[in-house]
Amino acid sequence: MNDGSHWPMDKLTALRLGRRLVAEVPASRPDRRAFVDVRPQQSEPDAQARGEGWVRSDAERSFRLEHWEYDREHMDGFDYDIGSALIGSADAPDESELNTVLSAWGLQPGLFIYPWESDDPR
Repeated sequence: MNDGSHWPMDKLTALRLGRRLVAEVPASRPDRRAFVDVRPQQSEPDAQARGEGWVRSDAERSFRLEHWEYDREHMDGFDYDIGSALIGSADAPDESELNTVLSAWGLQPGLFIYPWESDDPR
């Protein structure tokens, strides 16, 4: 049984390949929208692989999580950062700690999608 604490394989693979994932979360007011993103940290071996034209998988990555809230009226343009607020951030040194942070924030891995599938302005 999946209790929601495990990453879908495609999303876990994306994280290990250094790809950002995002989840929309409840905002503080109706005129705002909020998102949490997970950014895998890049390293020198990642830069080297990119320079050689490939993407490196790393199951030992660390992560940066950020919870941002945006003013709905500014989200669609270049000025999406007007009125935006960083609600919270955290670093996770590995996948296990990533799950711990998500749990503490009341989020499940299954909520996360690829950025292009979301309205996240970043």
